[in-house]
Amino acid sequence: MQHAPGFLAIVDDAKSRVREVTVAETQARCAANPAAVLVDVREDREWQAGHAAGALHVGKGVIERDIEGLVPDKGTELILYCGGGFRSALSADVLQRMGYTNVTSMAGGWRAWNDAHAPVAQG
Repeated sequence: MQHAPGFLAIVDDAKSRVREVTVAETQARCAANPAAVLVDVREDREWQAGHAAGALHVGKGVIERDIEGLVPDKGTELILYCGGGFRSALSADVLQRMGYTNVTSMAGGWRAWNDAHAPVAQG
């Protein structure tokens, strides 16, 4: 997908403040910390087509509105992913501004997850 320059500029800005982790690091962190939450920020139709096994779906369009009700402890480890790592970086940046202190974005997103043959779920 070809991204617009303005979009890439805001993603690069967000990534300057957001830690990124690989798929392998995501899996290791989730295994080491059962309280960690893997969050899929993609659109509903993307989630329905397939998602990381065990992930929580909170779309980018509603994450600011809904996250505090779903994950009230702002110290909870949150690992966000999207299709390629751009929307998750933007969402992670916003959550940090909301006071969440342990937020990362999974580099490469859903594509990297699939390329790594990591566990997936449907529906």
